[in-house]
Amino acid sequence: MSVKTALRVIEIIETYAREKRALSLSELARLLDVPVSSCLALIRTLAELGYLYETGRRQGYYPTGRLLAMAQRIARADPVLDRVYPSLLELREATRETIVFAKLDAASRVVYLEVLDSPHTIRYAPVAGEFREIHANSLGKALLSQLPPPQRAELLARAPLTRFNARTLVEPAAVEADLQQSRERGWFSNISESIPDVGAIAWPLSLSGEHYAISVGGPVYRIEPQQAVYASILRAACTALEQDR
Repeated sequence: MSVKTALRVIEIIETYAREKRALSLSELARLLDVPVSSCLALIRTLAELGYLYETGRRQGYYPTGRLLAMAQRIARADPVLDRVYPSLLELREATRETIVFAKLDAASRVVYLEVLDSPHTIRYAPVAGEFREIHANSLGKALLSQLPPPQRAELLARAPLTRFNARTLVEPAAVEADLQQSRERGWFSNISESIPDVGAIAWPLSLSGEHYAISVGGPVYRIEPQQAVYASILRAACTALEQDR
């Protein structure tokens, strides 16, 4: 029950992030697909703790600034992001494209730990906390390359690889060949293999014994011609981070 309750709280936060408006109890219950009585208990608890407030009589509830304040306090204390964030900023300034910092989670999915948006109006716009499949993602390929060959082979053979489109590599041997080519040329890429017209290049790094990766992503028409240039900048940043003990 405690796990289910925790999941409901996260779903409430994500619902407000998606809807961007005050929601009545009945609306929130409908969007969450839960009984109104269950939703009422959660709303009352969150309001009592200062995370929600009633915008007006019968006008619905909306999050207070407490949620943002707590999130910022947590983010400022992240020991890994505190170390890499200046480099991520420099990469965004140098490329003017979206920068993503990621690692593998326990289920061998790529999880985005931090995202710095490109200043361009047309840009790749993921959010921190998103997951991606490992075989059709530049970060995933970079992270795969760090695994011992037997572990990599087992991971790729564990289940059928999702085919997002005609460019997606779905055979383990094809993915392995792509990884080998990527190591030799100096960057791992995803050119419309998962999302049409979106491209990215990535490179791995190791921090305190843990494997991470950083990518530079954006529209294919901007990324593809600049792959070698961005890769050189990206490799230099990763090397500097690894040497900064």
